[in-house]
Amino acid sequence: MLDVSLFAAFVVAALALCLTPGPDMMFVVAMGGRGGPITGVMAALGVAFGASVHAVAAMLGLSALFTALPTLYHVLRWAGAAYLLYLAVKAFRDRGTVEAADGTPAAGGPGRRRAFWQGAITNLLNPKVILFNIAFLPQFVNPALGHTVAQFMVLGITLVTIGLAVDATIGLLSGRLADLLKRSRRAARALNIFSGTVFTGLAVRLAAGAPR
Repeated sequence: MLDVSLFAAFVVAALALCLTPGPDMMFVVAMGGRGGPITGVMAALGVAFGASVHAVAAMLGLSALFTALPTLYHVLRWAGAAYLLYLAVKAFRDRGTVEAADGTPAAGGPGRRRAFWQGAITNLLNPKVILFNIAFLPQFVNPALGHTVAQFMVLGITLVTIGLAVDATIGLLSGRLADLLKRSRRAARALNIFSGTVFTGLAVRLAAGAPR
């Protein structure tokens, strides 16, 4: 069902792609910095969920809607930028808190469930992820082998799994570092400012139409 040489090349390319710092990784770092290691991992899981939806959409051909309806692309792009700005405002207003043991924020920080859904929404509202799947995945599908939908599915699952492994590790490490720094209220406040700055930068990047 799969071309082994093509699949091996895909794994190498996907790993290189996921290890390259990008919007998703920066988002996970910011969330781990605000809420701690578990929050960082939950944000990574949310991003992976969003990426899975995008992969399925590309597999089913739903991404062709962006070609037929370019306005939809811009609406989604601006919605994503607005949501990131909303997260930035929340981060800037946070005075520096530590997540409680049950996963809820002590006073305004991101809870674990919220981190998951924020990661998912941020990824889902980025139309460039869809366009990336359109351009990237088909290069590693061999139509001569048949079962193209199944090939897309395997490639999509592989890409999401590699991305999750990398982002979850980054989220865990950034969260642990943040936990050490949060012993100082001033450092905790600085982490929130850093997170807000990251969210603002991602919003500007998305609104400006910069490549993924």
